[in-house]
Amino acid sequence: MQQSLMENSKLITTSNPDSPIAEAYRSLRTNIQFSSIDVPVKTLMVTSCQSGDGKTTTIANLAVAFSQEGKRVLLVDADLRRPTLHTVFMLSNQTGLTNVLANQMDWEDAVHSTSVDNLFFIGSGPTPPNPSEMLGSKRMNQLIEELSAHYDMILFDAPPSLVVTDGLVLASKCDGVVAVISVGMTKRQQAKKLYASLEHVKAKLLGVVLNNKKKKSKDQLYYTYYGTNRRM
Repeated sequence: MQQSLMENSKLITTSNPDSPIAEAYRSLRTNIQFSSIDVPVKTLMVTSCQSGDGKTTTIANLAVAFSQEGKRVLLVDADLRRPTLHTVFMLSNQTGLTNVLANQMDWEDAVHSTSVDNLFFIGSGPTPPNPSEMLGSKRMNQLIEELSAHYDMILFDAPPSLVVTDGLVLASKCDGVVAVISVGMTKRQQAKKLYASLEHVKAKLLGVVLNNKKKKSKDQLYYTYYGTNRRM
């Protein structure tokens, strides 16, 4: 599994850590760390407007970047409807977050080790009939508090926030949110609607990742990061 994960094309931070793309993810990590000096970001949610924007690849590589810094990192798949994060790390998704929220198992038993040092993972678990209610529950608040006592950084992969309300429910519980927007796919009006939706639930939008943004130079970075001082 170690060799397979190192060769995973989606995890450029492990397969090619010296590449410009991997360096860009480390720059994103640094931008997040400096986005809030007085209250450090410990719980972070990554979302997008729609499926296919690249949020799962972004959060997976960002989690690796944080772990490479020596932080104890927990990556949680909070996309309870169409989970894919477990496939990136080639781990089981038979049990996970939904089992913990339903009090069917302790969170410690839902945690998987990964082949990346300092990086741990909780899958989404079985698809529930009420994803938004589960993420908005008091048990979810309690779980975030418990996890925060054991990990330096907790990252939540949320569903696209213009498709379902799950991500917006979770966004209000996290220290910060990063939105991933795919150049050529996401319409400007969709981006504005996402910004307004996050603002409505009083989520702290740290910045926006423009995914698949082409550069004029031959070295094309995977994304560009913009802080929230740039209005959508």
